[in-house]
Amino acid sequence: MVRVMASGVFDIIHTGHLSYLEQAKAKGDELVVVVACDETVRKNKHEPVTPQEMRVRLVGALKPVDRAVLGRSGDDIYSILRDIDPDIIVLGYDQSFDEKALEKKLNDKGYNIKVCRADRCADDLTATRHIIRKIRGTEAEK
Repeated sequence: MVRVMASGVFDIIHTGHLSYLEQAKAKGDELVVVVACDETVRKNKHEPVTPQEMRVRLVGALKPVDRAVLGRSGDDIYSILRDIDPDIIVLGYDQSFDEKALEKKLNDKGYNIKVCRADRCADDLTATRHIIRKIRGTEAEK
């Protein structure tokens, strides 16, 4: 059985998220998704719109997802790998990691994990910030 891991914020679920998770699921038999905790989202991106527990529940309910887990805050980003034990990590098209560099770093730490990247979704409104901007624009027109 090939276990695939995907990760992200998943704040305001949209077709870009679904596309990412469908692509990740296609790489293996089981898809485990790590949903960033609120502390991590605040530190790296923005104030989350939906709380972490809600985001985990929503992601876990998506068809391609076998299991959704809450990510951990702190410096040891590798601790969750010990629990999930993935064979493959699929990065979102817009995640800042370099897949080859990450794969090498994981290998150097003793993890034999293949890293690849999902393709961008062509649908409109594929980013949470884009959705929020559109809503704000619509609200301004009223």
